[in-house]
This record gives sequence, structure tokens and C-alpha cells, in this order.
Amino acid sequence: MGPGWGRPVRWSVGRSPTAGPVDRRPHDRSSPLSPTADDVAALPGDTALRNAAAERARAAGLPSPDVEEWRYSRIDELDLDRYAPVLAAPDGAASAASAPTAGDPEDEWAAVVTVVDGWVASIDVRDPAVTVTTDGAGAGSVLGDAPDALVDWAIALAPAAVTVSVDRGVTVAAPVLVRTIATVARGLSAPRLAVSVGEDAELTVVEQQSATVDDALVLPVVELDVATRGRLAHTAIQRLPVGMWQIGSVTARVGQESRLVSAHAALGGEYARLRTDCRLEGRGASGDLLAAYFGEGDQTLDFRTFQDHVAPDTHSDLLFKGAVGGRSRSIYTGLITVRPTARGTNAYQTNRNLKLSDEAWAESVPNLEIQNNDVRCSHASTVGPIDVDQRFYLESRGVPPQVAERLVVSGFFAEVLARFPAPAPVLAEVADAIADRLDRQVGAGVAS
Repeated sequence: MGPGWGRPVRWSVGRSPTAGPVDRRPHDRSSPLSPTADDVAALPGDTALRNAAAERARAAGLPSPDVEEWRYSRIDELDLDRYAPVLAAPDGAASAASAPTAGDPEDEWAAVVTVVDGWVASIDVRDPAVTVTTDGAGAGSVLGDAPDALVDWAIALAPAAVTVSVDRGVTVAAPVLVRTIATVARGLSAPRLAVSVGEDAELTVVEQQSATVDDALVLPVVELDVATRGRLAHTAIQRLPVGMWQIGSVTARVGQESRLVSAHAALGGEYARLRTDCRLEGRGASGDLLAAYFGEGDQTLDFRTFQDHVAPDTHSDLLFKGAVGGRSRSIYTGLITVRPTARGTNAYQTNRNLKLSDEAWAESVPNLEIQNNDVRCSHASTVGPIDVDQRFYLESRGVPPQVAERLVVSGFFAEVLARFPAPAPVLAEVADAIADRLDRQVGAGVAS
């Protein structure tokens, strides 16, 4: 049972392993962007919806790091005038769409969708139980009001909203692959994805986020809707080049006795931020949120999570594990909210961080807000170097120091990767990418 009987309670725990503020460049907060009303009107879809979103974005301006949800972020380094919205399908879309898919051979996917700079380049449905549309049907119903101006800009500038759905009572054995690729230098793209799982249905979706350029801004917006007794496994693999910026959002609505597992691997980008909202709206709903991240160089990897327990007997379990090397930084802030109606809640939030260099930095701020006394809630947060006892144990048995460091870090990530709901070949790619970074970091020396 959690404390706070009869009144809201909020806990906050911070970790700042190294001193010094982030170097930020101030700029105009009025959220200027180059597209005119004619530009927006030229995009396919609902012009009125786009114009309304653009007006909201202009009125709101860019978020400020003074706001709690953007604290520690690099948002005031973002200069939107640097980027031009991609208002037409790029010339390289066809070649990008024909690139090999990751993981299993192509016939192992139930469907493969490729989105290039926000434009749908190809749709290949192999299992008729899966429906893929691009008319925006279902998009926005889970998101509701945009949480900030950048999501509104994404709504205004997304050329299409891909919807992947499966009907009631259908189990799709093979996963669906959605590839989003940025190809326009200094382009601003806004890929939108909505996934809908019907009652008693089951679906697995894998997102792969990549780019062929190293200087662009991507604003992905993802909505996940799981109906009564549905099952959705969602994994996103972000491997952007080091110069990219990505500011994304995932919003999930989980129904009665349904289950969502949403996992994210963040390995790329100069600044990559993901906001995840998981609303457990039906009695007995369950939502697991997972992340593995590894920063190097001057990267910043930023995560904000909201586990919102609305209905009784709901369960959520968050496990985010990351490592930071070089001068990289990670940020995690999370909030578990238990509404007055959510008696019988079980909610857990764990963030673990390894600091692999003296100049690396990690911020970890878990929070609880409990409005019902019949609950079980907990949070845990750690930031620190490789455990000296683990390393000593291995070295005392003849394992060389660098090999010992690799084994400890690999084991650190193994716990969370084992829970990722993605095909083994996809997870192998993630593990290989982590191993490559670890090779570079161990070669540079790991902090103790």
C-alpha cells in the first residue's frame, strides 16, 4: 500500500553525478517556421485540421526548459528556422523504400511499410489479417490534445498518418515492420503512426528509425490503441546519425484486461527525446514500458514517461536502463499517477544508469502521485560507474580488465533487452550496436 491516504502525494528523486549546466544557446521562442498557409494546404489530408494545429503551435511557442516536463533538456538550442519542412515526396524515396529490411527475411514480416521524410513510399501487406491505411483514420483519437507545440507542428506537417490495424479476435503471428527514414539534409519531417488492436486480437509492431543524412529534425508521433483483452507488442529501434535531432511522442490507450508492451532502443542522434504516455483506462489493463539507451560523444538522450492509472486493478512496470560515455548525457523523468478511481493499482518504475566516463552525466528523476490508498507503487533510481565488486570478482578469476568491463555492461543491458517484444534478429542488431559502442568506450577507458 502506498502512503498519502486521502490526499495527493508526489515524490521526486534526482541524481546529478557531475557538476555543470548544459551549454545552451538562447533563441526566439515564438516558434517560427517557414511553411505558409498555402504550403499546408498543398499537403494531402484535412487542411482545416492542419491549419488549426499550426495556429496552436504558433500561439504556444516552443517549450521552455523552465517547464518541469522540459527541465534539463536542450530545447532552447532548437532553431526551427534551420530546418525546412519536406512538403513533397523526396526524389530518393523509391530507392530508400527498396533498401533491405532488417531482421528476418522479408517473408517473415506480416507487412512492411516504409515512410521517407514523412511520406509513405511503399506498403507491402503479406498477411490479409493486417490492414494498413494512409487516410488518417484513427489518428488523433488516442493522442487527444497535443502536449506541446512540436506535436502540433508534427500534426500540421505530416503528409500522411499510417494506420496499422487488426480486427477483433485475430492473432497475427508475424510482426509488422514500419521503417521511417530521413533523407533530406536540414529537412523537417513528421512521420505519424497509429496502431489499433481490436478486442481479443494480438499484434506485434517493430519500428526502425534511421536516416541517410546527419543533419535533420524528425518529429515522430505514434499512437497505440489496445481494445478489451487485446495484446500489442511494440518495439522502436532508433539508430539515427549522430548529428540528427529527434523529438518524438508515443501515446497509448490500454483497455479492459488488455496488455501493452512498448520498448524503445535509443542509440543515435545528437539530441533524441521521447515522451511516452501510457493510459490504463480499462479495469485490469497492463502496460510495460522498456528502454535501452547508450550515449557516446556529445549525445543527449532524453526520456519523459507518464504511467497514468485511471481504472481499478491496473498494472504498469517500467524498466529503463542506459549507459553514458564520452561527454554524453541522459535524462530520465517519469511520473506514475494513480487516480482516485484506480484502487488495486500495482505500479513500478525503475531507471538504472551506468556512467562510463568522468565527463558523462545522467539525470534520473522518478515521481509518484498517488490519489488512492489501496495501491502498491514503487520507484528506484541509480546512477553510477561499473560495480567494482562485479569487476573484481571477474578479474580475480583471471578475466582481463577490459573483458570484465564488457561482461558487466553487457549483463547490465541483458536484463532489459530480454524483455523487448521483438524478433531475435532485430534484438541481435541492437545488441551488436551496443557492443560496437562498448568497444569504443572500453578502448577509451571506463570510469571507475
